[in-house]
Amino acid sequence: MAQDEQQPLSSAAEIAARFVAARRAGSALPDYPGPLPTDLEQAYAIQEAAIALWPDAIGGWKVGRIPSPWRERYGEERLVGPIFRGAIRNSTAGEVVDWPMFAGGFAAVEAEFVVRLGADAPPDKTAWTVDEARAFAASLHIGMEPASSPLASINRLGPAVVVSDFGNNAGLLVGPEIARWRERTDESLVCQTFIEGQSVGRGGGASIPGGPLAALAFALGRCARRQRPLRAGDFVSTGAASGIHDILPGQSACLSFGNDGELRCRAVPALPR
Repeated sequence: MAQDEQQPLSSAAEIAARFVAARRAGSALPDYPGPLPTDLEQAYAIQEAAIALWPDAIGGWKVGRIPSPWRERYGEERLVGPIFRGAIRNSTAGEVVDWPMFAGGFAAVEAEFVVRLGADAPPDKTAWTVDEARAFAASLHIGMEPASSPLASINRLGPAVVVSDFGNNAGLLVGPEIARWRERTDESLVCQTFIEGQSVGRGGGASIPGGPLAALAFALGRCARRQRPLRAGDFVSTGAASGIHDILPGQSACLSFGNDGELRCRAVPALPR
């Protein structure tokens, strides 16, 4: 890409600063805070600038699918966004976890299969197979990604905009480890999402193209290309297995994973940090 086609660094920094300020204030943004990124490299430059401003360390990464026709335009099937340590929570059976969402922005819940890394990934390895990724996975958990952004139109504006605001991520809820997960097929990993007691979507490991470990393989490669190789203990949330489901502050969600357990959460308005 020619230099004159790249988004100026000052513009990327300004957009990142506005997103971070809104997230720290717990407030919504009426519009995208600058010129829209035209490709993924511009989007990741904004994300990197925002990571540098955020007062927390990265504890993992969310993976999201890029839909067609964006997939053909960008040449990638998935995207990644950081999950910060302070926004990762463990859930016990029967617990209802309050989760801050940006009132007036975008807010959704996603049933996810979450991998915990067992070893540091080689920093120079940028292409991974599913079998190679499996060897670095220490455990597989049921989980929930709270997808939330100060920008209500984030998903409508496309994947580059999603990337630019932390991948539309607001943390991670990690549930119990799935027993004997290495022996399981993707089809045996099932999930269903309920909001206010109503079923809004169902799916499972087979709903994720290539399965959860294919998403892990992508994250390993994409993060290495960004000079952010995954580390032992990192969590990778592998994609919305039963869909992306809008939720309003005050509403409750239940994410059922069949015999593997369930998670419960309640959306609450985000407060200033």
